[in-house]
Amino acid sequence: MSSRALADPELEQRRLAALRAVRQLGDPVLRIPASEVTVFDDALREEIARMELIMDEANGAGLAAPQLGALRRVLVYRVRDEDRPRALVNPTLAWASDETEVDAEGCLSIGEIVVDVPRAVAVRVEAWDAEGEALTVEAEGFEARVIQHELDHLDGILIIDRTTKEQRRQALRELRSQA
Repeated sequence: MSSRALADPELEQRRLAALRAVRQLGDPVLRIPASEVTVFDDALREEIARMELIMDEANGAGLAAPQLGALRRVLVYRVRDEDRPRALVNPTLAWASDETEVDAEGCLSIGEIVVDVPRAVAVRVEAWDAEGEALTVEAEGFEARVIQHELDHLDGILIIDRTTKEQRRQALRELRSQA
């Protein structure tokens, strides 16, 4: 999920370089459900560190492993600049509020396109950390939105699948015109 805009030319160059590592709409890996992680080792921790670096460099609020071509159920996110990134391994949605909210979302895998997406206002997610320790995340507002967005990536779902047909058509037109 994309985050804030940048004005610094050097940071913009780093953002564009990081985005080159992110798979884009049309890449079939983005549509394939990811597999569960079974081994919690140094390789997993290195993958998570790489994901966090790319997410930060790309100026994103979250990133899922399939966006980097790895079909593994791993996501990272950070909702505030001052927070440490958080990794969720094999996350599952345990509960979502009945209350939903529609808000604009962007995606590192869909260029500069922003569409309105309905999401549950609050969620509870069961997952493991990079060390294999079980954890529960209860989130609301923007954090809940980011987690749901990245969970969708793990299931091969993109924001254009969650928006209205008209916004989907408009987004695809914009993408074609940018190509």
